Amino acid sequence: MATQTVHDVKGVNIPAAAFTDQAVYIKTVRDGIPGTVVKQAIHALGGNRELFIRLFNTTSANLSRYYRKKVLNRTDSEEVLDTLRVYLQALQVFGDEKTAREWLNSPIAILAGERPLELFDTFEGRNLVRATLRKLEYGEFT
Repeated sequence: MATQTVHDVKGVNIPAAAFTDQAVYIKTVRDGIPGTVVKQAIHALGGNRELFIRLFNTTSANLSRYYRKKVLNRTDSEEVLDTLRVYLQALQVFGDEKTAREWLNSPIAILAGERPLELFDTFEGRNLVRATLRKLEYGEFT
């Protein structure tokens, strides 16, 4: 794997330290992130609106309301930040956006044939993807 150091998600207006420093992450969640970050995150993840519809347990018509929120609540802020952290981990493991997105959108045998992005709507699903990325990073399987 082409592991590289990536500290932020390009085009997403979140301080890089929120992805690397637990205290900053917690403060960012507690303060809430702007709704505009949702739209930026969708763009960063290749336009995957469906992921965020599932993440917020909302409808396509209501998703745009999140974009207009001045500040998301703690739960929604953490869902978005944690999703971006897993995406950032994929970028680090694969070394570029194209390869990371391809992997995240491909059925993976070790994930019971699920696409990693399909698991992002739950905390445990994201943890499973994180663990799989760590195994890939350290060469435990290909």
